[in-house]
Amino acid sequence: MTSTSEETLAYLNSHAGALNERMGVVIVEATPERVVATMPVEGNTQPYGLLHGGASVVLAESLGSIGAALNAGPGRFAVGTDINATHHRSATQGLVTGVATPLHVGRTMASFEIVITDESGRRVCTSRLTCALLERDPNPQG
Repeated sequence: MTSTSEETLAYLNSHAGALNERMGVVIVEATPERVVATMPVEGNTQPYGLLHGGASVVLAESLGSIGAALNAGPGRFAVGTDINATHHRSATQGLVTGVATPLHVGRTMASFEIVITDESGRRVCTSRLTCALLERDPNPQG
């Protein structure tokens, strides 16, 4: 496994999109074999003060999509086609950490498992994301 350069992390964090920025997602590692990020519980809760399940899914899709893109290869990009999530326990404070690892990476499809844990290392959510790996159009119509 290769390590992630500070330059790569800075680029990914500045280009991760407005939703990730709004939710406080910070990418801390990104290689084709493993993508890791943190997200605060505060600001991402449902009315009862628990981490919103949708916030967990946003974190999972972001990590799996980055992993798929890193595996797509030159001139290709990843598009999510399916995601599911099982919420195991609640989180009410601190940071959660998501870790995405590939289940399958092929020529046209990649699937990732994303495990989200609380600061005590307890599993909060398990998600699976599948992405299509597509060719970039060399002559896009504008």
